[in-house]
Order: sequence, then C-alpha cells, then structure tokens
Amino acid sequence: MGESRLKVFSGNSNRRLAEEICRTIGVPLGEATVTSFPDGETFVKIDENIRGHDVFIIQSTCPPTNHHLMELLIMIDAARRASAQRITAVLPFYGYARQDRKDQPRVPITAKLVANLLVSAGANRVLTMDLHSQQIQGFFDIPVDHLYASPVFFEYLAKTQSQSLVVCSPDIGGMKMAAAYAEVLGASLGMVAKKRRSATTVEAINVVGEVSGCDVLLVDDITETAGTLMAAATMLRERGARRIRAAVSHSILNEVAYERLKSGMIDELITTNTVPIDTKGLPVTVLSVAGLLGQAIQRINTNESITSLFRIKGF
Repeated sequence: MGESRLKVFSGNSNRRLAEEICRTIGVPLGEATVTSFPDGETFVKIDENIRGHDVFIIQSTCPPTNHHLMELLIMIDAARRASAQRITAVLPFYGYARQDRKDQPRVPITAKLVANLLVSAGANRVLTMDLHSQQIQGFFDIPVDHLYASPVFFEYLAKTQSQSLVVCSPDIGGMKMAAAYAEVLGASLGMVAKKRRSATTVEAINVVGEVSGCDVLLVDDITETAGTLMAAATMLRERGARRIRAAVSHSILNEVAYERLKSGMIDELITTNTVPIDTKGLPVTVLSVAGLLGQAIQRINTNESITSLFRIKGF
C-alpha cells in the first residue's frame, strides 16, 4: 500500500472544522503556512510535496469575507503551481451567495464573479453546502458537489419531535426548503410574509397557516443579524405559537444578532459549524457537518457517488 494520494489543507477561516473533517476520515491535515504580511497581503506556502496528489482546500468565506476569499484563491494558485493533480475548493459556506442576480439597476452578480475567480485560480472542482440559491451551481463550468445540512438537522430534530409541529419559512424564498422539512418531519407548513426595510431591519406582515397552540420550526439557510427570524418569531408569538425554534445552516452572528437572541423570542437556534460560532451562553445548538463533508471528500477522491449522503437516517 503506497502513500495516499489524498491531501487536505485548510485556510484560517474555520480550521477547527478542517481538523474535525480530517479526524473523521483518518487523514492528517496538510502542513501549510497561511499568514499575512504587515501590510495585510496574504502569504501562502504549502510545506509538503503535493505533486500528482488529489488536493482538497477547506475554507469558508465567512467574515472577514474578502480576506478569507483571497486566502482560498492564493492557496489554490499555490497548489496548482506545485503540480497538484486535482484541486477541489471546499467551501462549507459560500460567501457572496446572496448577490446572485441583478435585482436592481447597475449592480454586480458577485456570486458569479467569485465562481470565475475560483476557476481562474485553478480549482478543478467545488464542494459546498446549502447554497443560498441552487442556480449558483450553474455559474461554474467545473463540477460542483452541493451538499445539504438537512440530514444532520433531521437526526437532531428526530430526538425532540413535537406532536403539533408547524414548519415555517420566514420568507417566500425559503418555501421549498420548508416544504421538504415539513414532509420529512410529518408537520404542517406555514410561511411568514416579510418586507425588508434595510440590510438589518425586517418587518413581518402576515402569517400564512395555523400556528396557534403549535410548536414552530423556522427554517432558513443563513442568518446574520437574526432580523428575519426575530420579525417572524414576534408575529408567530402574536398568533399564539407555543415554542419557536429555528434551524439555520449558516449562522454568521454579529452583535446585533446576539442582542436579538437574548430577547428569548426564539427558544432555540439550531445551526451548524460551517462557520465558527460562539454561542455566548445563549440557547444555540451547534451541529457538526464534519462527517458529511468528510464522507464527500473521500468519495470524490475515490470517484464514488455522493448521492447516498442525501439519505436521511431514522425517517
């Protein structure tokens, strides 16, 4: 048995997740120097031979987004110039995903620009999780493996199932996701109509569906300020909802979000470790996606199907 051709490296955005992924697949995390010069420029040096290897570079493009994106691009370039056989960019969280269309005049489609940058840097393949919109996969002319965190959520939710559960989307865009959760959990489906006032302020307008006396599960793919979740939870409480929990794939919580979560309007925020998260003693449950991503990396490496990773245990 010769040396494994699989090599996994990590930038600085979520090293703990990268280490956990490596533990689950029994591969050491590759040695690489990823630092900044005094002027802020990123310096990368891969400290081991990767010639002819199948290289996976794990980096979530979470805040500081531009810094972490540049780290990833420079690491990909370094791997390409070191003669890696194949380079897979692993983005547990794909930043800029919300800028995926021209919804007003003279704005960019930054999600497409990021896709172009990854390919230009030398990525041969992308592995990501819970994209804000599915069509971002079409922005790439290289293979994209798109995983869902839902199996991890379902496994956790199965332990705490409620008799009268309503799965609610906090906006129209999340209805498809909410419908999938409702079907698996055998729950009713609801929706909160909202109007966005600014990047941090959201106003809930109406609730579609019966929630009085029910436990509500809000599902969303990303939260930053928790504005959408809070507006939805406030209106659901007014309509008589009993217990409100939220399942969110990517929680990039800022100080505004922590203050809002302190209000107790949401009984539990269930999220994943696609981005580093500090619970600050709040009712935040962090589930690990390391097992899912690790299995996907192994299967890509051995050219196996990753379809079975979408199957849900216990349902």
